[in-house]
Amino acid sequence: MIGIALLTLVPGEMGGSESATTGLLQALARSGTLPYRVYLPPAAPDAHEGLPYEVVSDYRRAQSRLERLAALGLATLCPEPLRRRLRSADVVHYPFTIRVPSVEAPSVVTLHDLQHIDLPQLFSRAERAFRSVYYHRSARAAARVVVPSTFVRVGAVGQLGIDPSRVSVVAHGIDHSRFSPSDDEREPFLLYPARPWPHKNHARLYEAFALLRRDHGELRLVLTGGGHSGSAPEGVDVRGHVSIDELVSLYRRAAALVYPSRYEGFGQPVLEAMACGCPVACSDIPALAEVTQGAARMFDPDSPGSIAAAVRDVLADPAGYRERGLERAAAFTWERAAGEYEDVYRELL
Repeated sequence: MIGIALLTLVPGEMGGSESATTGLLQALARSGTLPYRVYLPPAAPDAHEGLPYEVVSDYRRAQSRLERLAALGLATLCPEPLRRRLRSADVVHYPFTIRVPSVEAPSVVTLHDLQHIDLPQLFSRAERAFRSVYYHRSARAAARVVVPSTFVRVGAVGQLGIDPSRVSVVAHGIDHSRFSPSDDEREPFLLYPARPWPHKNHARLYEAFALLRRDHGELRLVLTGGGHSGSAPEGVDVRGHVSIDELVSLYRRAAALVYPSRYEGFGQPVLEAMACGCPVACSDIPALAEVTQGAARMFDPDSPGSIAAAVRDVLADPAGYRERGLERAAAFTWERAAGEYEDVYRELL
């Protein structure tokens, strides 16, 4: 039996790793060929997505980042009750990287990125220390490490010293039943779905948007994602957190997605936009170049002029970028990802 340990999940606080894990579990429930059991924390009893499950009451309830630290600390100091709950699993997968509780059975750890190493200036000393203890030790102790891109694999091997034979690339998928094109008319706005974390690069985007407005006075910029505060520049519409259905509607109506992030381990929103037929202009960083493979217009994220020029090119040829994006996005399905994860599990059984 394959155990999937979600004990460190704090609903709504895990970013892209949470949505990726949800997509994987749903695909395993639909098409998985192995027996599964999902081990859930008390704060997320419904996160099993249709797979057999068990709520582990011995794990401390955590509904915030601070409570998560307390729960992790307690689980690290007193792991035995949790280990007993997972003892029936032949292989244990930790989708949120942290291998808690550690078990004797072979384990699989998903490592989503190494941003704290690549961009250490964006993290406090305490956060870097936390990740060094929990992320690095978990990855090094696992029988297999799964990463979403070759870019992350290179970092796992080169910076964490993990044997290349233990690191597998399994790209995320897309729910094409939800993220799909429509006949909605494109409207004069750019979309950027991202929380205002430093690496998401909103400041440079605002500078580029000001340049674009000189020639496209009707153009607006729509931002989604929680955490935005303060006043936005003229022409910028801050929507905050939106539902998946509203996000899909925005993808289908936006003139283009502009994605100036300085760092990604994968780049899910770029693929979601392409799957909805939305033309894409994005950073020329390694993970996004790997994911898009020529289907998007790329730019230097540190140059407002480069960002603006890329958006102009996309607006001038939306049909070409739409078709290339749809073709590229079609290769990414959660069924394919689930099958590749099952290949990893079988190696360890």
